Amino acid sequence: MESLIRKYDGLGLAGLVKNKEVSPRELVELAIKEIERFNPAINAVVHKMYDEALRRAELLPLEGDFAGVPMLLKDMYQEVKGEPMTFGSRLYEANRAAEDSFYVRQLRKAGLLFLGYTNVPEFALMAVTEPKHRGPTRNPWNTDVTPGGSSGGSAAAVAAGMAPLAGASDGGGSIRIPAAYCGLFGLKPTRGRTPVGPQASRHWQGASVSHVLTKTVRDSAAILDNLVMEEKGRAFLPPAFAGRYLDSLQAPLKKPLSIAYSVASPLGTEVEAECRDAVLETVRILEDMGHHVIEKSAPVNGKAIARSYIMMYFGEVGAELLSVESMLGRKARAQDVEPTTWLLGVLGRSTSAAQFVLSLREWDKAAVQMEEFHEKYDLYVTPTTAMLPARIGELDLKSSERALIRAVDKFGVAKLLQKIGLVDTLVQTSLKRTPFTQLANLTGQPAMSVPMHITNQGLPVGVQMMAARGKEDLLLRVAALLEQSPHWIHVAQQGPVVKD
Repeated sequence: MESLIRKYDGLGLAGLVKNKEVSPRELVELAIKEIERFNPAINAVVHKMYDEALRRAELLPLEGDFAGVPMLLKDMYQEVKGEPMTFGSRLYEANRAAEDSFYVRQLRKAGLLFLGYTNVPEFALMAVTEPKHRGPTRNPWNTDVTPGGSSGGSAAAVAAGMAPLAGASDGGGSIRIPAAYCGLFGLKPTRGRTPVGPQASRHWQGASVSHVLTKTVRDSAAILDNLVMEEKGRAFLPPAFAGRYLDSLQAPLKKPLSIAYSVASPLGTEVEAECRDAVLETVRILEDMGHHVIEKSAPVNGKAIARSYIMMYFGEVGAELLSVESMLGRKARAQDVEPTTWLLGVLGRSTSAAQFVLSLREWDKAAVQMEEFHEKYDLYVTPTTAMLPARIGELDLKSSERALIRAVDKFGVAKLLQKIGLVDTLVQTSLKRTPFTQLANLTGQPAMSVPMHITNQGLPVGVQMMAARGKEDLLLRVAALLEQSPHWIHVAQQGPVVKD
C-alpha cells in the first residue's frame, strides 16, 4: 500500500475507494506517512491538518468525483475556517480564516480531504519558494535547486508523492513554473473560471487564478469541473463552456490545428538551450500528428507587458501593506516583511493612480491583440521558463541590493528611481528567468505547462501552450494527446530522486 499515493492519480484513488479496495482513512494515513517521510528533505508542507482529515475520512457517505482522496492546499487564497492563512509571511502569522473559501467549499463537495498547507514565497511574489518565514522548499528531482514558485510547495509535494494533487494559484506563472520544474501538468484557467470569493471578487486585478497541480491531465480536468460555480459579485465572467472538461479529453479534434510557436524571450533576454529544445521537440510531435506549425511570435510588446505586470506588483503590495493596519493596530514596518516585499510596497505608494491605470490599459491592449492572433492560430507554444531552476539561495538579495532598498526607504527616492529606469531594471532582473508566463495572466487567457522534456542532468523542462479565452477544453484535449507520447514525463513511473 505504500506506493498507492505515488502510483495512482486522484481519480485512480477515488476509484479504489469506490470499489472498496481501500478506505478513505487508509488513504489519509498513507498520505500522512509519505509527508512525514519526505517533508524533512524538501519542506513542502508548512501546516498540517491531519486530525481534521482523519475525522472527515470517517464521515459517511463520502460523495463526489474525488470521494475519500487526500490533497494539500496552498497557503494563499485557499482558506479553511479556523486554520492559519499566512501568505508565506510572518506578518500574517496570527491570521486565522474566518470562513472557508469558495475554492475549499467546492473541493470539499467533490469529496477531497485536506491534509494541510504548502509553502509559498512571501505574498506569492517570487518564482522561487524561499520565504524567510518558513524556509526554502526544495525540488524533489534535485534538492539543491528550486521547485519554482509561487506554488512551489504544492508542486514539490505532488512530485515527491506526498499527495496525488495539490492546490495552486497563478498570478504570473505560479502554477506553470513549478509544473515545469517538477515534471507535472499545470493549467492556468481562463480569468474568472474558478472562484475567488467570498472575501474578494478578484485577486491581483484578475491576474491571479486558482486551480491545482497534478500528475495527470484528467485530474486537472476533473478538478476544473468541480471548481466551476455561479459566484455572486465576481468581477470577471469567462466565456461559457457547455459540458464537462473531463469529457472533452476524449472529444475528437474536428480539424488539424494551426499552431504558432516561439523560443525567443519577449524581453530579448537569453533562453537556455534545453528550454528551446523542449519546445522544438514538442512542436515536431504536434506536426507529426498532422497539425500545422509555424514559427511566429505573439503580436504584443513583451517589454510593455512585463512593465505593466511589475506595476501591478507595486500597487498590490502597497495596498496589502496599507490594509494590514486594521489587523495590526499600527502601520506595517520594514522589519515586518522581507526587503523585496518592502521595496515593492514603497514603490507602490510612490506610483500614481494614473500610472496604474495606464498599466492596466496595456493588459486590455494585449488581450485584444491576442484574441485577433488566435483567430488565425489555435495555440501559441513557448518555453514555460527561459532557464533551468535556480539553485537554492542563488537569487537571494546581494548586499548592494539590500543597501539600495534601505536607501529608497530612508531617503524617500522611490519616485526618482522610477524616473531613472528602476522599473525596467526590476523587469530584467526578476523576469529574465521566467519571461513567458505573465502574458496569459494579463490577457485572461488559459495557458498550461506540459512536462515534455528531461535534461541530461535529470531535471524536467516544461513547454507552455496558450489558447484563446474560454478554450481550456482545447488545451486539455491537446495535453491528453501529448500525454500518450513517450516524451511525456510520468512522475509516478520516472520519479524524482528525493532522499527520505
